[in-house]
Amino acid sequence: MVAEAPVEIGAASIAAAIGEPARARMLYSLLDGHARTSTELAIVGEVSPSTASVHLARLKEQRLVKVLRQGKHRYYSLEGENVARTLETLTVLAGGTRQKFVPATPPQLRSARTCYDHMAGHLAVSLRDRFEKLNWLVVGNASEDGYDLTEKGAKALAALGIDIDAVRSLRRRFAYACVDWSERRPHIGGALGGAILQITLKHEWFVQNLDSRALSVTALGRRQLQARFGLQL
Repeated sequence: MVAEAPVEIGAASIAAAIGEPARARMLYSLLDGHARTSTELAIVGEVSPSTASVHLARLKEQRLVKVLRQGKHRYYSLEGENVARTLETLTVLAGGTRQKFVPATPPQLRSARTCYDHMAGHLAVSLRDRFEKLNWLVVGNASEDGYDLTEKGAKALAALGIDIDAVRSLRRRFAYACVDWSERRPHIGGALGGAILQITLKHEWFVQNLDSRALSVTALGRRQLQARFGLQL
């Protein structure tokens, strides 16, 4: 009798983890790139919160999902593109369509708003994505939520008027992934996020509403965001 190869055992274990209907529903709900809490995934999986926690532990053990802790909440997302590709392949074989994530955030807050002392909303998430694509931002691995700047990124932000050394000297985290509650994807939190918001307000790229957390992008801001970061608005 030929012994099973380790890769086959591993593949069988992963297939079993995906193959349970509740876990499959959870995984496919994360395929849109938006993080979700265990409570939300319990609803998606049609199971109790306690059962959802057990399922999520199994998925994390098989490295199918990763978790980002933020305050009292834990946000789950797919471990990486390899998991997404596998799920997409299974979708082709199985057929069918997935529901698209639709934010319930009020429209005036969805585009841009303050989150404590940094920027949140669609534009903030897009800005974080551009920083990564431009190789300005070093993103932590699956078990870390910290960010750092590359030498190129530090020079680019210094050119905007941000004193990077002063920001680093503050008694708080330099930069980290703050999950955006409308986009369910991370924007830049921490001292760096605060510095970016302040410099954009100083340059009048954004105007802060007096009666809400909403931020309005100005005509100058639209031009500068596109010219400096390649951000299409």
